[in-house]
Formats: sequence, structure tokens, C-alpha cells
Amino acid sequence: MLSKLLLTACCFSCLTQAAEVNVAVAANFSGPMQKIAAAFAEDTGHLALLSFGATGNFYSQIRNGAPFEMLLAADETTPARLEREGLGLRGTRFTYAIGKLALWSKDPALVDSGGEILSTGNFDRLALANPKLAPYGAAAVETLAQLGLLERLQPKFVQGENIAQAYQFIATGNASLGFVSLSQIFVDGRVAEGSAWIVPANLHAPIQQDAVILTNGANNAAAAALATYLRGEKAHSIICSYGYDC
Repeated sequence: MLSKLLLTACCFSCLTQAAEVNVAVAANFSGPMQKIAAAFAEDTGHLALLSFGATGNFYSQIRNGAPFEMLLAADETTPARLEREGLGLRGTRFTYAIGKLALWSKDPALVDSGGEILSTGNFDRLALANPKLAPYGAAAVETLAQLGLLERLQPKFVQGENIAQAYQFIATGNASLGFVSLSQIFVDGRVAEGSAWIVPANLHAPIQQDAVILTNGANNAAAAALATYLRGEKAHSIICSYGYDC
């Protein structure tokens, strides 16, 4: 009888220590973050409640009182800005991933290994995320500017609100090709479908993706635990498997 009482007490203690954290996650990181959240729950008992979207939109929502407790941005500037504005906890900001941009098409023969298809213009529409809201969209515009193709290709642009929507435009055939995060098309060390050009890093500013615990999560044990977990070996392995720079 005593052993049953002790077991019940231990289980109750574990449940009372478990917590939830409401996390805003940049759309490019949806695949790895879902796997990380599952592992995090299994290993710690804490739950990460995930919302995916554009970093710029999340910034506006946080400014307007959205109940997020942690932000995983697609850039480094947004978490730093939130920290300066008193909406992010000082000392909690860190880099969790370095992103890679890719030009992708579902057509296995369309995108060549050097991205020369952009110069030919032999395609109808070019999808990208809104550069004002999504860092991967800004990187795409910067890449085209560096190549001297921005003005010529702008009439072909189809803009998604975030990188997930840009991916959908291409996946559904509404655009022949477009700029996505490599993580969206990378499986088991290779591009899973279609054809792609991994954009050289020197064509755009580094896509340094930073996280920060927000003031709403100041006293949340799950937020602190997730920040630690994201820097651990298991999370790092998952992140690398999606093609982020490791």
C-alpha cells in the first residue's frame, strides 16, 4: 500500500512540475520544430505549443499583446529589437539555426545547379516570401539584386506572406519556381523532390535565426527548459538534418 502511495505521489509531482510554453516559430522552421517539440515533451514532460508564421507578423502581434512566451525568429534583428523594447528578456537571446536559401521547382529538369534559369527568364512566375515580413524573402530580393536581375524579374513575382506560403505556390504549380528555405525541401541529406539551386551564402546577408524568451514567459519553467533544449545535442542533430548550416 505504501509503495502505491509513493508511486502516486511521484507521478503527481511530475505532473505538477510539467508546464506549457506558447512559442511563435518562423515558418521555415516548422519541420524541425515539430520534431524537436515531440522530443522535448518526451524528455522533459513540458509541452511546447507551436504557432507558425512570418517573423514580421509575429513582431506586430507581440507588440499588440499576443500571449507568446518565446519567439523563434527567422532573423537576428527581431529578437534583438524586442529585447531593446522590453518585450524580450535580456540575456535569453541566442542563435538556434543558420538558414540556407534555395531556388526550387517541382520540375526535376527546370532549376540547374548554378541557378542560370534566373538569367534566362524561361519561366512564368517566381515565388518568394514578402521581403518586408520574412527574412528569407529579404534574402531572395538581395540575391536577385546581387545578380543584377531584380528589376527584370520583379514582374514575375508572386509573394507569399511567409516562406510556407511561397513554398505552397511552387508545390501547387501556381509558380514555376521560387525561393524557399532549404529546410523545406531537404530530407535525409538531399533535395527530396524536383530540382534546386542552393544559393551561395555570399549573395545575401547571413540568415542568422535567433530565439528569445519573451516577458510573458519570464516565470515559465517550460520556456527556460526549451531554450536549453534547443541548444542541446538532440535538437542540434534534428536541425542539421534539415539542411541548416551546422
